[in-house]
Amino acid sequence: MVREQYTTVTEGTHVERPENQHVYKIGIYGWRKRCLYLFVLLLLALLVVNLALTIWILKVMWFSPIGMGYLHVKQDGLRLEGESEFLFPLYVKEIRSRVDSSLLLQSTQNVTVSARNPAGEVTGRVKVGAQMVDVQSQGFQILSEDGKPLFTAKEQDVMVGTGRLRVTGPEGALFEHSVETPLVRANPFEDIWLESPTRSLSMDAPRGVHIKAHTGKMEALSQMDIILRSSDGALVLDAETVGLPMLKQGTPGPSGSSKEFYEICVCPDGKLYLSTAGEVTTCEEHSHICL
Repeated sequence: MVREQYTTVTEGTHVERPENQHVYKIGIYGWRKRCLYLFVLLLLALLVVNLALTIWILKVMWFSPIGMGYLHVKQDGLRLEGESEFLFPLYVKEIRSRVDSSLLLQSTQNVTVSARNPAGEVTGRVKVGAQMVDVQSQGFQILSEDGKPLFTAKEQDVMVGTGRLRVTGPEGALFEHSVETPLVRANPFEDIWLESPTRSLSMDAPRGVHIKAHTGKMEALSQMDIILRSSDGALVLDAETVGLPMLKQGTPGPSGSSKEFYEICVCPDGKLYLSTAGEVTTCEEHSHICL
């Protein structure tokens, strides 16, 4: 520690100063100064390298005031030009393509689109895979251009909103449960089959069931019985010819009767059989068929 001495003298008085006076220099000298200059030069070099790398990155990534490369930042969202690849999930509110181009979503595994509620639970999901398209939702609906429902599927029922449902498969359509429709019709010049291989087939309607064959015949085949029953009305066979070729036939009638004419006899249980016509009825003679 340096001690400074102050001496007060009057004018005309000569005071001798000490011979040994200490001189102190302020600053950095020697090897410290050289190290400091070297450190400043190193920082300056790092600053220049960082500035050059920053400019290079901005140029390579196509940074601009409106965005980065093909990614443009707009007031209503982001606009991405060209093809893009996302390695992780993408969370967006709306995805929309340009007016003059289509939107393509492609993946090597599958494409999954999910909708979540505010709690984060999945409320709807569409998964497009290599084998099938899986839709998980409370309802599925396909609309036409004017907003009319074409196909609606819910847990309770499935509705087809078009005027016609066409099944073009060679095996037709298979329904495990009931089907409700106002009309079942085949294509022109093609047959229509209503078949139940192992169970029964029932057609019900409150105002009647109409079966028409405009240019062909209608055929009903059954291994067991075919029952035509009317609770309140009558059974009407309205045709020019009614043929029953498999009815049982009784023994020949008496001599002189015409063998070309027969009469239909009815048993008490409703069974029908043929009897050779005579001058009078011959049903009683052949009533043993009813036994």
